[in-house]
Amino acid sequence: MTTEGEAIIRLTVRGPTGQESKIEAVIDTGFDGWLSLPPDTIAELELPWSSLGRAALADGRKIDYDLYKAVVLWDRRQRLIEVDEADTAPLVGMAMLEGFELNVQVWSRGKVTITTRGRRSR
Repeated sequence: MTTEGEAIIRLTVRGPTGQESKIEAVIDTGFDGWLSLPPDTIAELELPWSSLGRAALADGRKIDYDLYKAVVLWDRRQRLIEVDEADTAPLVGMAMLEGFELNVQVWSRGKVTITTRGRRSR
């Protein structure tokens, strides 16, 4: 946990030619996607475009956004995922956490752990 109350995890994201970026991402339980990244990180990793996505915002507006493919190191394995382009800090969504247990110590500098089958994965 950060002092601002955000649950943060560190991830390694790979592009198609092996370039890597180590990122810190905020866990967002209201985000049903896999991972969001800002445009500059997507460009740096040269992620391939996949399709357009559509989202409904809290104020009722609907927006279109670009989706890309990336490989993330997750649970000691490489995992091909979809990345939403967003002009925000990187976010980890519930699709990434599906099948895992999330535990957050909700105090300043508290631990964030993600486990599966009785072992710690993140």
